[in-house]
Parts: sequence; C-alpha cells; structure tokens
Amino acid sequence: MSATKVGILFGGIGEEHDVSVKSACEVADNLDTERYEPYWIGITRQGSWKLCKGPDTDWEHDTVPASLSPNRDLHGLVVWHGDQASVIRLDVVFPVLHGTMGEDGTIQGLLELSGIPYVGCGVESSVACMDKSLAYLIAGNAGIPTPGFRIVMAGESPDPQTLDYPVFVKPARSGSSFGISKVNGPDELSDALALARQYDSKVLIEQAIVGKEIGCSVLETKSGLTLGEVDHVALTSGFLRIHLEKTPETGSQNSQFIAPADIPQYQQQIVKDAAVKVYRALGCTGIARVDMFLTEDDTAVLNEVNTLPGLTSYSRYPGMMRAAGLTFDKVVDQLIANASADSRR
Repeated sequence: MSATKVGILFGGIGEEHDVSVKSACEVADNLDTERYEPYWIGITRQGSWKLCKGPDTDWEHDTVPASLSPNRDLHGLVVWHGDQASVIRLDVVFPVLHGTMGEDGTIQGLLELSGIPYVGCGVESSVACMDKSLAYLIAGNAGIPTPGFRIVMAGESPDPQTLDYPVFVKPARSGSSFGISKVNGPDELSDALALARQYDSKVLIEQAIVGKEIGCSVLETKSGLTLGEVDHVALTSGFLRIHLEKTPETGSQNSQFIAPADIPQYQQQIVKDAAVKVYRALGCTGIARVDMFLTEDDTAVLNEVNTLPGLTSYSRYPGMMRAAGLTFDKVVDQLIANASADSRR
C-alpha cells in the first residue's frame, strides 16, 4: 500500500511562530516515513508559503514557493518552479500551527474549501475556543464554571476603580501567555491594556481564580476519547510564561509540569469529567488541551481550550499523554488516522 501523503503546515505569521517550528520538529522526529510521505510547508513570518525539506533545516531559504489550493479538483498544493506550476495531491493535512492565523479557524476554513481532511477541530470550534469570551459564554451555557469577565473593545477605557482586584488582562484571541498581565491595582491597568492590545483589539479583564492550575489532554479515536494524565502547573512565582522564555527546553524559570498531577484520584476524575464536558460543549474534534483551575471546593473552572496545543519536547500535551502510556509517535498516528476518517469533510 502506498504511503499516505501528509501536508504538514508550520511557522505562520502569528505570535507563536517559533513554538510552531519547534512543534513541527517534534512531529518530524515521530513521523513514520514508511507509512507517511510528508510534505513540509513552512509559512514565514511575512506569510509566504514554502515547500521545504523539513522544519529543522534552513527552511526559509532552501525552498520553493507553494500554496494550498481552495480548488477541490486539485485537492492539494500548487508548487511553483519558476514560471511552471505543478500540483501535489494530498491525502491529509496536519496544521502544526498555534495561536493567531493557526488555530483560530482561518487555516481550517481554507482546508474546508480545499476538501482535504485535516487534523484538529473544525472552523466553528476553532473560532469559539480561540476567542476566550465566546468559549466562556458557550461553556457557561452548558453549566461549566468560568471566571467572571468583561470585554474591552478598541477605544474603550474601563474605570479602574470599578474592578475587584486582582484581575488578569489578556488578549481575547491570542495564544500562550502573550500579552497577559496580572493586575493587582488600579494604577497597573492602563499598561496591561496597552500590552494586551499589541496582540488583539479585543481584550478581556478576567477575575483571578484562586486554585491549582490543572490541564487535561484529549485525543479522539474511533472508539471514543482518550485522556492523558491530568497535569498540575507548579509555579514558584508569577504565572505561566513558558513560551515567552528564551530556552524553555532547558527548564522553565518559574514553572514545572507535574503529570500525573499531585492531587487525589477523585479530584483527577473531576478534572477529566470537566474536560470531556468542555470538549463536547465546544464541538472539539481530534485534539485539544483543556486548561482549568481546581478550587478548594473541588470545582473545575475553565481557563482556556487549546485546539492545536504545543507539541514541543517540553509541551504539556505530549507530556500528559506520555504519562498515560501513549508515546508521541502513537499520538501522531492517531491524529492522522482520525483526520483521514473524519466524515465532516
């Protein structure tokens, strides 16, 4: 049987470009090239698409221009060699992209037009999960606890004296910890809003939740959902900022991921049940990492949902799956298999 032709997108114009490249390198190390024929498509920070040899090469220079065609008859990539174009028909696409223009529904919409099956959540779920205010509204309507929040649009200036501090100020539609500030008093609000607006014109001011920061990885299979071990983000100071650090591979400055989480079994089950409920309520498919806070009264409060979570050597999603006995190469196999069998497309 011929190898499955997999287009793997990485890089991108968003704030998580570097993280995406690192995630793609990890996928490359765990991709069975006897089963899959990879086509590596790097997207530069300027938005140029390049067919290259892989993410661990000098891919921005050793490349040929390429683009994903929305034409379903082509079902793949258009590659340019000078004035001559050729088409590579793809069986499935794995968008190893994070954050803006990666997991926010934009790439997913292009893939829907192309008719090519792809790894991860569909357009609607990607949009809803990326916009934290939408995710909170949908989750809250499904009976899932969320932080109290208010939306601040461009040009709006909330009265600092009306807030119950501490609060978190964050871009509504951005990834990792980019643009996030913890605000402890009125005099810090203006700078926090300015930082968040560097990443999004829509900003959230969110109630600070007192509790353990907990996560649960979800992988969809033909037989149902596979959950990784619950993890706990142990902080020595501040809040989680790992993707903002220069060398997270050597260890974080202020955080450690503990999987399985150092909490009783019954609390782990509370988190897992909540993660499945969130996953279903937001219409996720294939893959997601559900981040929550676990309060002293055993309430799991939604923090955010990552529909294309980090897949680097130090990322939480593969770490939780590995703790549950599922190696990353098996995760990659299952993601591609699930996308190939997805009847939505």
